[in-house]
Amino acid sequence: MRLATTLLPFTLLAASASANLATDAFGWASSLVSSSNGEAQASKDGEVRTMDSWSYVDCGLATDAIQIKSIAVKPDPPVPGENLTVNVDADVLETIEEGAYADVTVKLGLIKLLQKTFDVCEEARNANATVQCPVKPGTYSVSQTVELPKEIPKAKFSVAVRGYTVDDADMLCLDLFVDFMKKPGTLN
Repeated sequence: MRLATTLLPFTLLAASASANLATDAFGWASSLVSSSNGEAQASKDGEVRTMDSWSYVDCGLATDAIQIKSIAVKPDPPVPGENLTVNVDADVLETIEEGAYADVTVKLGLIKLLQKTFDVCEEARNANATVQCPVKPGTYSVSQTVELPKEIPKAKFSVAVRGYTVDDADMLCLDLFVDFMKKPGTLN
């Protein structure tokens, strides 16, 4: 599967790369499937952000180069076979340069479906993202729309995204959980 077309569970990183990688990461989560037994770790501010059928944990540090402020998807919950728009608001604290990368792991329960390293700047270029490397410090809002495959299995996905600068310093940490077993508008 292509990272940009599947939303590398978050075309995540480097602001655009942060939103883009985040978008790709989430897309992969959405299209590959992975599970979290309903447990999520607390973020640096102690909050697990939970929506109807998905949630995320900003597991990064206050010193990470990218600080995620919010992630929103439309429709919420995501629907297989439909377009998914992911909006990410983030602060970039230091310049994100060529060579920044993200390690992405997608799981279904304990089964690892994907483990891959992505070049954040290359993914942003390939996705034609509005923010490109080098990404200067500042506040960014990035939106990415992708079509989710209608063949997404009814299952729970978990996606771990760990981003690093060209110097291997922590850039971003994000855990995503997507539940395609829930039907929109139900409580179970």
